[in-house]
Amino acid sequence: MLKIINQQKTNPIINYRFIVVLAALLSVLSLPAAGASDPGSYGLKIYKVNSGLYPFVQVYFRTFDENQQPLVNLNAMNVGLMVKGKAYDMSKRQYQINSIRQRQEATRSVLILDASKSMAGAPFAAALTASARYIDSKRPQDEVAILAIRDNSKTGYDIVSEFERDPGALGRRLVDVKADGNKSRIYDTIGAAMQMCGMSSQGSVTPSAENYIVSCSIVVFSDGDDEGSAISREELNGRITALAIPVPIYSLAYTKQSKYFKNLESISKNSFGIYYLIGETVDRMQQTVEQIQNIIQSDYVLTFRSVVPVDGEEHAIKVGVEYPSGSGKFTYENAKMEAIEPPPVPAILEQIKRLEGLFGPLPEGATPYFDRPVEAGGAAKAPAAAQ
Repeated sequence: MLKIINQQKTNPIINYRFIVVLAALLSVLSLPAAGASDPGSYGLKIYKVNSGLYPFVQVYFRTFDENQQPLVNLNAMNVGLMVKGKAYDMSKRQYQINSIRQRQEATRSVLILDASKSMAGAPFAAALTASARYIDSKRPQDEVAILAIRDNSKTGYDIVSEFERDPGALGRRLVDVKADGNKSRIYDTIGAAMQMCGMSSQGSVTPSAENYIVSCSIVVFSDGDDEGSAISREELNGRITALAIPVPIYSLAYTKQSKYFKNLESISKNSFGIYYLIGETVDRMQQTVEQIQNIIQSDYVLTFRSVVPVDGEEHAIKVGVEYPSGSGKFTYENAKMEAIEPPPVPAILEQIKRLEGLFGPLPEGATPYFDRPVEAGGAAKAPAAAQ
């Protein structure tokens, strides 16, 4: 800091830049904290873009308010779309919004149970019960995997179950887990769960909608006291930040030793997940996992017809949310679609045909974009929602 100040005395350009940066920092610090004095704080995160049904494109995204809870009842009235900088006109009915809850696409979750001896007794029993509740509240097409943090194996964890849809099979494997480990390699186990989720990012291997994986989440039951992992918390957070597709980590921190809770808090917040401080109130776990399932099942999919010619290239898109509707406040998230020919698979072509019937054809010569009115002098005026 002293070196920078000395440079300012002799270099007016550096001095000017320093003042600009300082002013920017002060302006940021003066903004109200999200969720505090700004009750309208909210955001969205795009998880996946499916161009496999081109010219129809599906954008999967998650929303959250200042309390990290999903926005409810979104529709085309308060969700905007831009393709290559051009805003779609909602009244032309060339895009629509649906909740994942009522759709066939599947989600994946990895449950991580800290099975060390320090968790034996009521905390571990509560974690097992909450895990069973999480499994029971999933949809039939959703898949769950289970990892147990135990140092009895070379990896520091046991794979209790690979991704499985059958709740009965998952339940039978769950009851066999015992809290008999000596150390907790938490970071290694979360890293393994992230690798499992990474396989989901490829989407479906078949054209059926129920086999298309739209998101993958991790739920951790632990106190955050890592012992002997091959990777550090900083390295794990680096991997989380580098992910192209988010994998939210939901942490349920329970123990009397609260000094380790910040480890789980750091990981969850860095991954767009949520950190839940359970403490010694183990009976809160079941209610908490129901909240997590509600968040996952409250994702949205925006489906639109693209008029960009097939060129095999990626093109910029933006999805914006105006909440509440009519407020004029849009928050946008960027993504990319591919203008590609769909594979000649009968089931995929059938889905495209169904979407054609759902959307209806555009009139000849028309586009899905706003028809911007021309002002005096010949300049086109952009609609307010697209500015």
